[in-house]
Amino acid sequence: MTPAARAEAATPPTTAQALADRAAIEDMITRYYNNFGGGVESQIAEYYAPDGEMVLGPNHYKGIEAIKGAYAAVPADAPQRKSFALNILISNLLVTVHGNTATARLVFTETTIEKQGDAPKILTQGREFDNLVKRNGRWWIAKRQIFGPKGVPDGWQE
Repeated sequence: MTPAARAEAATPPTTAQALADRAAIEDMITRYYNNFGGGVESQIAEYYAPDGEMVLGPNHYKGIEAIKGAYAAVPADAPQRKSFALNILISNLLVTVHGNTATARLVFTETTIEKQGDAPKILTQGREFDNLVKRNGRWWIAKRQIFGPKGVPDGWQE
């Protein structure tokens, strides 16, 4: 089987509901990243399922309070906190919907502006792999795995 045929066979059928779900997921992820630099930790419960998990390197944070704690633990002198502005660009977003579950993967690029008027600097770039769940008509992050610029989580499937 050719790579194109394998990709087509693995892709779920596109329905109006799947398109609406994909748009809702893309919007949620964009809004999540739009809140960085402005206290995203206070809004974690708007994005993560109550039993959601964030994986950052070897560290696992399970549940809303643990995820909030991970964000709150970023030191005050970290570039993300001490800069005039932090902006995170997201690209290569790929969302695959499977009924009431979905996956999303993307590339993120963190940029900082140290002082007002300075040019932006790239701080880091990495990859994110999300498992999402739809509950009561709304999409939530069930598991968010954050990687450096290379790699895929063990067992990852679109």
